[in-house]
Amino acid sequence: MDNRGLLDLMIARIPGLTVLERGKLCRKFDREGELSILSKKDLELFLDRPLRRPWTMEQLCVQAEKDAAAARLRGIRWVSLVSPAYPPLLREMYDPPAALFFRGALPGPERPVAAVVGTRRPSGRALAQAFDIARELSRQGVTVVSGLALGIDAMAHRGSLDAAGAPAVAVLGSGADEVYPAANRVVARRILESGGAILSEYPPGTPPRKWYFPARNRIISALARGVLIVEAPENSGALITARFALEQNRDLWVASAGVVPSPGGAGTARLAEEGAKIIRTAWDILDEWNMKPVQTGEKKGRDLWR
Repeated sequence: MDNRGLLDLMIARIPGLTVLERGKLCRKFDREGELSILSKKDLELFLDRPLRRPWTMEQLCVQAEKDAAAARLRGIRWVSLVSPAYPPLLREMYDPPAALFFRGALPGPERPVAAVVGTRRPSGRALAQAFDIARELSRQGVTVVSGLALGIDAMAHRGSLDAAGAPAVAVLGSGADEVYPAANRVVARRILESGGAILSEYPPGTPPRKWYFPARNRIISALARGVLIVEAPENSGALITARFALEQNRDLWVASAGVVPSPGGAGTARLAEEGAKIIRTAWDILDEWNMKPVQTGEKKGRDLWR
């Protein structure tokens, strides 16, 4: 928290705003006092629309103070959209979060980041490939970002952690202190212990909601230089991440395990048919990025997935 005080927490708690409207308020005001003297009617005039849900500025201030206390207790910090510390790739989005709440350490802007995501109900082959690719990417200095969901996401995090290389990043569809599902709390703890980060656009104490998860996918893709969809059926949330990747001009790939004919890979197979490059090993990604080997734990030309 800087001279903005509780401003970003207050903006995060105004009911019924769009992400773009929160960003507009974030850019308009520089400190807590500028917002706290206004009324709901003042903000309606500024946003040029009615705010239908009832609230008062006093209520916002009280809630922001509670959020700040919870953040201190749970090791959560936040960075404003207008702060130099805000991830630069995230700022390029059409609708970046007005504030990013996080535990741990944000990845430096100079570090390459790849997103590895997929279905919650993967095949064994896809699970193994997600682990291997994430492990080698991390070993070679690439931060792996995923959504801490069951299945491919969790296995990508585990592979990254197994390498003990670049720090991992998880993006949640809940507050940064509300790890969901509970089965992945150990993975979340290991991410933090290894120097990684758990991120969210939602303030402390926000429970998971089903509509938060598609929204968080745009953050996963925006943080990354490229997005790998390991395996995904049609109508999978991972395909939402693929759509965001294309909209954000990110590299989009599918894993070879995800294009093997099966109902679980129907979505990834379609992406491949539409032009997404098929990735067999982490080195397919690293070669595309012209990255030289920085460690020699395994032979580069491994053929396990070819």
